[in-house]
Amino acid sequence: MFAGFTPSDVRGPAGTLRTLRGGQGAPLLLIHGHPQTHVMWHRVANDLARHFTVILMDLRGYGDSARPGTDPAHIAYSKRAMAGDAMVVMRHHGFERFQVLAHDRGARVAHRLAADHPEAVQRLLLLDIAPTLAMYQNTTEAFARAYWHWFFLIQPPPLPEALISSDPVRYIRSVMGKRHAGLAAFTPEAMAEYERCAQIPGTAESICADYRASAGIDLDHDRADMAAGRKLAQPLRVLWGEHGAVGQCFDVLALWHECALAVSGRALPCGHYIAEEAPAALLDEALDFFTH
Repeated sequence: MFAGFTPSDVRGPAGTLRTLRGGQGAPLLLIHGHPQTHVMWHRVANDLARHFTVILMDLRGYGDSARPGTDPAHIAYSKRAMAGDAMVVMRHHGFERFQVLAHDRGARVAHRLAADHPEAVQRLLLLDIAPTLAMYQNTTEAFARAYWHWFFLIQPPPLPEALISSDPVRYIRSVMGKRHAGLAAFTPEAMAEYERCAQIPGTAESICADYRASAGIDLDHDRADMAAGRKLAQPLRVLWGEHGAVGQCFDVLALWHECALAVSGRALPCGHYIAEEAPAALLDEALDFFTH
């Protein structure tokens, strides 16, 4: 799925991080979402590599990256810690400044990456998210029904972990298959990878820790930014699926204007999994944004 890309394992602060590198040109980091891996980019990565040096990574807790143990405050799975991993990855590949394309959980990491390392992130394109704090503060019944997993995964251990671990493939298929396009959006090869990685020991614990961090320490970091009046200074573009819950439940651009100085974006004719449902539209947007 990634012809011409070279895999490598990077030593991060909490363990190994799986990465792939391909193409040439200005550096572009791609960060996946939940419950996926870097494989979610397989329909766009090769085309992007004609224009950029593309770096893909598996977040800690996902894919073939390490699954460090958690702690009561879930610091190990804070988006700040994951953003630190991204900096280690890009420096390993020789880049101090780069652009970022990220989806879902990875887009939340990218938000924190741009906030904590403004000297490193030149531009960022985020897919199908509104700011985490705003989404929690403006939760409605419609959103809670669509994003039930947010509230399931943050429940105290060990129930969510036990239920996921009892049948990881069923969990993956339930989360991904109940959105707009169903499982038809994913190739058999990609689904096989998502299912394989979901069955790696420690995955359920890591997923829960990731979401518990987003409902705890990550909100503390976001509130601190807001209290200090800090906003992202980098150009930010946000795309969302017109058939997805984010665009239907939130005023995406208005919420991002509260967190960033230069925001653009629009809905695309798809659901949540933009890179796999609407790869051509995403490529057009990415090339327009990252090359101008």
